[in-house]
Amino acid sequence: MGLVTGACLAEAGHEVICTDIDAERIAKLRAGQVPIYEHHLDQILVSAGNAGKISYTADAGEAIRFGEAIFICVGTPPRPDGSADLSAIDHVAQQIAAEARSSKLVIEKSTVPARTGIELQRALTAYSRGGNGFRVASNPEFLREGTAVEDFFHPDRVVVGVEDHAAAEQLHEIYRPILERKFSCPVHSGKCPDNKAEFLVTTISSAELIKHASNSFLALKISYANAVSDLCEKLGANVEEVTHAMGLDPRIGTQFLRAGLGFGGFCFPKDIQAFISLAATVGVDFEILKAAERVNRQRIDRFLEKISKALWVVKGKRVAILGLAFKANTDDIRFAPALEVMRRLLQEGAEVHACDPQALEKAMNQFPLAHFHEDPYQALQGAHAALICTEWEQYKKLDWEKAGKAMARKLIVDGRNLYSPATLRELGFEYVSFGRE
Repeated sequence: MGLVTGACLAEAGHEVICTDIDAERIAKLRAGQVPIYEHHLDQILVSAGNAGKISYTADAGEAIRFGEAIFICVGTPPRPDGSADLSAIDHVAQQIAAEARSSKLVIEKSTVPARTGIELQRALTAYSRGGNGFRVASNPEFLREGTAVEDFFHPDRVVVGVEDHAAAEQLHEIYRPILERKFSCPVHSGKCPDNKAEFLVTTISSAELIKHASNSFLALKISYANAVSDLCEKLGANVEEVTHAMGLDPRIGTQFLRAGLGFGGFCFPKDIQAFISLAATVGVDFEILKAAERVNRQRIDRFLEKISKALWVVKGKRVAILGLAFKANTDDIRFAPALEVMRRLLQEGAEVHACDPQALEKAMNQFPLAHFHEDPYQALQGAHAALICTEWEQYKKLDWEKAGKAMARKLIVDGRNLYSPATLRELGFEYVSFGRE
């Protein structure tokens, strides 16, 4: 989310320079191309660029010397044992120490385990040999892929972990335009929601823990809803009726209580693993998160069981997969459930025809034996089953009467519970979903 952070800070009026180790990505940005799909990001980059507020360089030293505040937005992928790989942060610390010519506020934006800030401060001091003064802060991001720009401009909270008052004041000044809405909203055409974000100042370790704790709790809610959906199937209940009633209790809330294929993406899976690993290092057995992770892994097995039961024989069948990104409004396929579904169907000898509004190019490189279509109706042509794997708005609005006429068999296995079972069955479809049998 580094590019989103840079673009939005520039749109809010700050002078921003972005750098990346991928020179090709920087070249694309300089040429006016957006290397990732994120709703509204393209217009923000154009607006900030036209105002002369954002620039790009492949020279990290240039960026480091330019900034008074440096946001570290590098990846922290999982290591084999589940702990976070912090080598990229250490590398950035070495670069900052070598290139800085003045005091800097160095801000962790990446998701990192608690006490990383302490180690970052120690590394900066060691690499600079006690030279330039560096202050460290943690500013975890709570941006959801697909709505990241809107989330940045309309946060529910801005968390800053600091060890000194001056760092807190500097970060408050950076976020002042957003906290006080002192610029025209680029997302809502000037008409912003009324809610105002709370600016929370904590210790660095607390801020680091808040991010992991938040993501893990949301993942836990998803897995809980999925466990309830399995129970609903066994007992003849409707999971949507159950979770809707649960969510009306303000202590619970409706968000993240949707049953289906489970969560994917780069954040939730790795953050749960990292949180479990962090807890283990201090002697805490986070069994509840291990269970949530286990439930999520089992969703793909449950989905494939539904497909096999409906088709009887998978080998030789033509199946259409609608949705490859791990969620709607992004082209991110990292840990996307749809990809594992595709891989296993191909292994079983199915003829897979896949469709996604944004993620086709990335998926094509991984699955040379699959067929890819921009038009969902082409993917459905002659299909023995339609598999719904991502909740894209385009798929919610599909003309299933038209699609059914093109399919070899009118079968839908819905991994996201997008449709009304009664409506699809009235159209003559065999319809299978989660927790609503």
